[in-house]
Order: sequence, then C-alpha cells, then structure tokens
Amino acid sequence: MWEEMSKAYEFQSRDIWILNCGDIKPHEYNIELFLDMAWDMDDFEKSTAVKTHMSTWAAREFGKASASEITDVLFENNRLAYIRRPEFMAWSQVEPVTKEGETELTQYHYGDEVSERINSYQNIIETTEHLYDGIPEHRKDAFYQLVYYPVIGASKLNQKWLYSFKNKFTARQGRQSANAFGALSKDAFNRIEKETSYYNTKLQNGKWNHIMTMAPRFLPVFAQPATSTVQTDDKAKLGLALEGYQMEVNDDIINSYADVLPVFNRYTNSSYFIDVFVEGNGTLNWKAKPKADWIKLSEDKGVLNTASGQVEKRIWVRIDWDKVPKGENKKEAPLGHDFQLIPPSFKVNSAIDFISEGKTTTIGVSVYNPKLEVLKNYNGFVEDKGYVSINAENFTRKNAGKEAKWELFEGMGYTNKVITALPRTATPNVNIEEIKANSPVLEYDFYTFNFGEAQVNLQAVPTHAPPHAGIGVRCAVAIDDADPVIVDFQTQGRSEAWKENVLKNATVKAAKQIVNKAGMHTLKIWMVDPGVMIDQVLIDLGGWKASYAFPKETVKK
Repeated sequence: MWEEMSKAYEFQSRDIWILNCGDIKPHEYNIELFLDMAWDMDDFEKSTAVKTHMSTWAAREFGKASASEITDVLFENNRLAYIRRPEFMAWSQVEPVTKEGETELTQYHYGDEVSERINSYQNIIETTEHLYDGIPEHRKDAFYQLVYYPVIGASKLNQKWLYSFKNKFTARQGRQSANAFGALSKDAFNRIEKETSYYNTKLQNGKWNHIMTMAPRFLPVFAQPATSTVQTDDKAKLGLALEGYQMEVNDDIINSYADVLPVFNRYTNSSYFIDVFVEGNGTLNWKAKPKADWIKLSEDKGVLNTASGQVEKRIWVRIDWDKVPKGENKKEAPLGHDFQLIPPSFKVNSAIDFISEGKTTTIGVSVYNPKLEVLKNYNGFVEDKGYVSINAENFTRKNAGKEAKWELFEGMGYTNKVITALPRTATPNVNIEEIKANSPVLEYDFYTFNFGEAQVNLQAVPTHAPPHAGIGVRCAVAIDDADPVIVDFQTQGRSEAWKENVLKNATVKAAKQIVNKAGMHTLKIWMVDPGVMIDQVLIDLGGWKASYAFPKETVKK
C-alpha cells in the first residue's frame, strides 16, 4: 500500500484518494494507515515509516512493553503472506475456480521449503500465544481481533495445506509419518474452526456474530484437504530419505544415486538432511557411524516406534572444515547425481553407515575443498553446485546515474527488502550506450568454479508501468564487460503470466550471459525504467533444481 500511494503522491495525485477496503473489520489497522498517509504523506517519505507507524499503533493499543514484539510478528506474518498468500496455498485458481493442485514448494531440495514454511509459521504462532497471555485483560479482546485471530488464522490455513503436502509426499515413500502429517493437517483445520467460532459467538458475548467466516466464497482452499493413510502389517524396518532426491534410498535399484548426499561446498558451508524413518510396524533401533571425523551429525542413534508415534527423525549432516584435508587436483570417479556441477577435482570422499537390525546402509559424502588462496580473504557471493543466489539488497557497489539512484524499500519482497531506482519521474533509457553512461547501476561480485553459458534470473515485484508514454517495467543486465541486455517484466492483465505473477507475488525474467572462465566476475544491473523493484537474482550455470523460491544466498562463509 505504501509503495502504491507514495507513487501516486510522487505523480501529483494529491486531491482525492479512494480506498476499496473490502470488509472493514479485518482491515482496521490498514485503513488507519491509509488515512494517516492521506492526511500527511510527508510523514511517510521513507518505507521504514510504515514499521514505525505500526509500532506506534501497537504501543498505543497494547502498551509499550509488547509493541516491538507485536510489530515483528505482524511484519513476519506479512512477509510469509507476501511469498504466498494464505488463500493461494491450495495451488488452485479462481478465474475459473479449479480444484487444489500440486504445490511448487520443494520437499527435497534446499532444506525442504515445506518444512521451513511450517516452522516459520509455528514460530509466530508461539510468539502470538505468548503475547496474548501477557496482554492486560481489558485489551485482550482488541488484541484477539487485531493480532491473534489474523495471525493464527493465516498460520493454520498454511499449516493445513503444508502438512497435507507432507502427508502425500511421505505416503508415496511408505513412511508411517504420513499418518501423523495427515492428523496435523486436520488439527490445523479444526483450530481455524475453533477460533472462528470463538470470534463469532463468544468474543465480547457474541457482539461480532457472523462477522467472520472460515470459508469465504466456499473456495477449495478453505476446505479440509484429503489425506492419505499408510497401513501395513509388515515388520518394522529402517528407511532413509536424503536431501536432493524425490525417492527414498532403495537398495534394489542399481545406480539410483539416491544413496549419496549432494556435494558439500567449503565456501558455502552447506548442510543437508537425512530422514531416518520406519517402514512397517514395531520398534527398531538405529545407529549412524561417520567414516571420517570431519562428518558431524545432529544425532547418531535413536529408537523408532510406531506405537509411541516416534516414527521419523531428521538428521542434519554438517562438515567440520578445519579437519577436512585439502582435496587433490585430479580427475576422480563421479559421486552423486550433481557431481558434474562442481569440477571433478579437489574433492574428498567418505561415507556414513546407518545400522539397524543387523543391516548396514552406506550413504556417500563428498566435499569440495580446494582451499583456494584467491578466496582466503574474499567476502562475497560464490557458486554452489551450479548456481549463484543473491538477494538484490546485498549489492557490492552501487553507482548513481544522471537522473536517478538506487534506493532500498523495506517491508516488501521475499526477503523484506527490495531495491529500486528513484525518482519514478526519471527519464527511461533504452539506448545501450546511454544506459551505460547515464543509468544508475548495481554491481555484485561473485566467484564461479565453472564457466559457460549462464541464465541470469531476475525476480521483481509485479507492478504496472505508470500511465506515461515511454515508461515500462524494464532493467538491463550484463556479466563483466558484456553489453547490457534489456529485461522486460511487463505482462498483460488476465494473461496466464499475469495470473502466475499474482499468485506468486513475483515476476521472474531471464537473460542469457556468458561466464567466460572460472574465477571472479561482476554482475551489473542498470535502470532502464524508474520504479522497477528488484528482489532477488539467480545466476544459473545449470545447477538450479526446481523450487518455488530461489535458493538461499550463496555467500562465502
């Protein structure tokens, strides 16, 4: 809201603002924010003013002691909703209405996006419940309406679907944990039902009866998801599933490669998970024994029991780099499905033995450890298994242009910060030589271990170009000394691309570039049109696996 209204104000729309607030009751704070901006936009010159405004509001309503924590919870709730709004979590559409679809969130790459989102929501649920307990009695009802119900409702709607995704994924692998995930999905649905009933019938003695519904428009996303059940009379046996693989470890399949972890990279300090789970019924003990002292496990033994419900454990594998010998610069046998994405040299190989009921399963571990002198004092972005991931806010350098300069906006984007060229009234530039001479430029230093063709993926905030001739939604990119390539984010309303951008709250466009050698490089992003908001960048050398969001930043550790 702040970005759009500050844009309107900058283009001299200062006489009449009209707010379509939909339902007033759920948007009381947002309406107040809108009216305060309309009253005096000078108080909201910077994007940081929004968080200050919310903190002041929270202190006024609930006391200074909890204002900061309340603000942080609401901002995190908004950040998670920005990445995917709760009403879009079924991966269904409204125009026309469709059934729920397959999630794009990956469960086996990049640390498991589904589990990370579950945990993020669980954190704000617990903080909100703790805050509620400490709110003075005479303000508890207000807190429930303005903070508690919106946060708990959004969180549980997310968890309802996220646990259903976990249920289906683990059921396909025959895991007993599928039943627990199905139950957690149903619990989340029941919690929404319970809180909505309280809001309507008990809060302030039913004052707000019928004001809230848990199923507006009766769309599929608000229903209870169908879940799968795993039933078996087989004797309990140990199962393993590794990060990087859709399929569980299966000794019957030759060359499945599902028994080797992705390559650990010294310069990103990677860590990966192994799920230890029970197939069948009963109790079993398990142990994990690394074959090298530099392999570190979050746990190395345990008991799984279907009767108690302890049917699965996620083990995190990390590397003690101080103990890893330097890899030799020589060709070596491939190890793992992504061995080719880090040059086949400077690797050190070992393994972990998992032992249960007299059976041993060996999981391969390979680390890339060249100990390059050039990176000893380097602090910046590095390639990890065929890609470089960058949050746009973390530029190495920025240079102002003739009319514009790059500025940060807080409270927007997947990382809560985006960068944009201002003022919005600056003159667009499409001439390549003029872009290089006159446009503001961002520079990002990065180091690659590979070379060849790269696809530079830019993620921006979906927005419309201002209704002025010649202004679009474009920027330009290049690696090193190549000429800028113009990237255009413009879409047509109601097109499929436009719909996907709305659902994802992001627009991603790409430009091909050449990384001409392994080593140090610089990515440059120039303004073409003012007001384009860049969120994230992914330089893909062929290693990016399918995921909803870009992988976390690959910063040299």
